[in-house]
Amino acid sequence: MRGFLASSIGVVTAAALAVPLALSTPALAEAAPVTPGSTQSLPLVPLGPSAAARIPGVPGMSTSPGPGAETRGLTPRDVTTFSLVGVVWDDATAELGGRVQVRTRSVATGTWSAWQDVDTHNGEHAADPGAVERGTGRLRGATAPLWVGPSDGVEVRVQAENTATGRRAAARPGRLPAGLRIELVDPGAAQPPSAADGKNGAISPPSHLPPDDDKGDVAATLPAMSMEASESSSANLPHAPLGALAISALDKADSTADAVLAGDGRLTAAARPYIGPRPRIVTRRGWGADESLREPGFVYTSTVKAAFVHHTASGNNYACADAPAVLRSLYRYHVVSEGWRDFGYNFAVDRCGTVYEGRAGGVAKPVLGAHTMGFNADSMGVAVIGTYSSTAPPKAAVDAVARLTAWKLGLFGADPRAKTTLRSGGGNLYKKGTNVKLNVISGHRDGFATECPGRLLYNQLPPTRTASAKLQGR
Repeated sequence: MRGFLASSIGVVTAAALAVPLALSTPALAEAAPVTPGSTQSLPLVPLGPSAAARIPGVPGMSTSPGPGAETRGLTPRDVTTFSLVGVVWDDATAELGGRVQVRTRSVATGTWSAWQDVDTHNGEHAADPGAVERGTGRLRGATAPLWVGPSDGVEVRVQAENTATGRRAAARPGRLPAGLRIELVDPGAAQPPSAADGKNGAISPPSHLPPDDDKGDVAATLPAMSMEASESSSANLPHAPLGALAISALDKADSTADAVLAGDGRLTAAARPYIGPRPRIVTRRGWGADESLREPGFVYTSTVKAAFVHHTASGNNYACADAPAVLRSLYRYHVVSEGWRDFGYNFAVDRCGTVYEGRAGGVAKPVLGAHTMGFNADSMGVAVIGTYSSTAPPKAAVDAVARLTAWKLGLFGADPRAKTTLRSGGGNLYKKGTNVKLNVISGHRDGFATECPGRLLYNQLPPTRTASAKLQGR
């Protein structure tokens, strides 16, 4: 790793940067090439009374779906293979009050699943009002995405919630937002499949690539990359060579030396003793991100004062070897379906504890994400892949969150056990401009009225704060 450390890289605040690189050396075959993914976007049509009658009441609704409530969906149909579903609508500020259910047909078995509920989501993961991302004119409202695995058939039903207008008044028939569509996302396939580490399911570099801690001349064996991929990979210099599939783990001493040489976080003398050991991080190139999807350049905030922990609410029906495909699907859903500039979270963690680079711009830098509406500035978002409302998060995933936050928060002098103050950018809990005191490691629900990151993952945050601080040496 030392062969790739260079002079300090300054942190740019709230600026978009484009860093095209020209590759002059002979190129080998693309590392772990991925077949480009695709998105089928199908409009949801009104369903007849018989379909609506099959939809049960929704726990937690003020009134159950009933007579007159708008119902839309799709009857069973064959479609091109996909692995992730979600529902979107035209107005990103409109909420979907009601129930969304899907059932899908497995490619492997040819059988239909039971009906599955899709989390209605309603804007909780998004850019702050007034942020660069909000000005694109492409944003759409969306449910959470649901991972269903390779499927070639789908049926959808969405029913609005009837709303009461007063204590004695009859319920008003519920209405759904305009422009409802089902998004069927195919993540694309690695060709050949990425090698898996037997211990934790992490992606391993192909044999023709140098390992991520190689000290030789990487330029001589650099795989071919597009300009967009070069831009994304260059943001992680000098921590890893250009084109690296993973950023290697470092012990505490080497993590500190690495950060000092790179100038990460504008380190203060007081912060230097408390940088945790850097975990191994699979890069965007490692999980197969299609860099042509995102907007060019990067946007940075001033610092990283807090980490918000999320779950993706995409279900737990995935193997660790599937995690790169899940990430490619989530990324495509965020950008193509929801209209975001890039993947929403700064990092992702799978159930086996593998850490992945999320939004492009450099794993050690204060990249502005779109994870916690109102509190994206001066924070980072970490999403544990899965749904943890009634399922306990695996210990490996919780431990990985502790390791990641110990390192990244340490670069910016933040104590995981402490509290910090963030200024709200606007949301459903705090008005824009409100100064809010939050835990340095917070759950999404601390900044926005939401179930995320699920009750059972949220309950793991107190010991995670302790473990993260211990790794920092506090």
